[in-house]
Amino acid sequence: MKKITFLFCFLMLVCSSFIVNAQSAYQITNKIKLGGAGGWDYLSVDNAAGRLYVSHATQVMVVDLQKGALAGSIPDTKGVHGIAIARDLNKGFISCGRDSSVAVFDLKTLAVTARVKVTGRNPDAILYDPFKHLVLTFNGGSSNSTVLDAKTDKVIGTIQLAGKPEFAQTDGKGKVYVNIEDKSSLTVINTNTLKVENDWSIAPGEEASGLAFDVANHRLFMVCSNKLMVVMNALNGKVITTLPIGNGCDGVAFDPGLKRAYSSNGDGTMTVVQEENPEAFKVLENVPTQSGARTIACDISTHALYLPSAEYEPRAAGATGRPQPKPDSFMVLEIKPIK
Repeated sequence: MKKITFLFCFLMLVCSSFIVNAQSAYQITNKIKLGGAGGWDYLSVDNAAGRLYVSHATQVMVVDLQKGALAGSIPDTKGVHGIAIARDLNKGFISCGRDSSVAVFDLKTLAVTARVKVTGRNPDAILYDPFKHLVLTFNGGSSNSTVLDAKTDKVIGTIQLAGKPEFAQTDGKGKVYVNIEDKSSLTVINTNTLKVENDWSIAPGEEASGLAFDVANHRLFMVCSNKLMVVMNALNGKVITTLPIGNGCDGVAFDPGLKRAYSSNGDGTMTVVQEENPEAFKVLENVPTQSGARTIACDISTHALYLPSAEYEPRAAGATGRPQPKPDSFMVLEIKPIK
């Protein structure tokens, strides 16, 4: 009987250990209800101010991260895609796709101070480069990039690209990297000359959208339509490895404190990739999120992750395309590590 009891207790201990280890290291800690109608795209964290800027249809919704609630909004941003923060200049820059413009706003008051026409069509991703105090828009409708002087809000150049640009990152030292989605390549821009310096293949990755950057180790993370995350050496364009991710991904974030990359997959998962060292990477887990949560931002001071989504109407049999969100169901998921 004692042997049976001991064996039973041992098995229970093993099973309990397995269950604990099988649990997710992340959990949804809040669903920040924002409401309103229309689609969404990128979002950006302003760590210093504790704010989250969220694109939503024709406005940017501003969330107080400490309160987990809406703090304000920036209206009349038609077809908004992205928000770039220039804290050193007390400015923000919004790419407005439908009227091919950039809305410049004051970070303290949220008031729009200027509207600048870009030298292309449908500006999508937008990036602030503090090295040269430049703002670059990546114009999906014309395969080029418009360059603005962030101090004066004036257009100072146009850079022709090999194809349709998606997300971009800067090393803060004179190089900007941008995914070229329809060419399955990555372009390197020299911000000193405002010229393309390199075009690198991302094979076996295809049609990359989101791009994240471990600046310290010169590692780029690209998320692709063929359900791969491509890790590339930013110094020479060498593909170091690929990792499996979920379907329908449009964003990726990197947390330098935890050395982790996060792929936001529209299928309702978030893939967590650990950088063990600059040459070794592994998938830790696929965290359940919510269908449609395909873009992401990381608060590197708290390690929290933010993914916008909504509740959806039931789909009719045989229906194609994106499902329709329910009215006023737009929200941002807050996900935090729990161990």
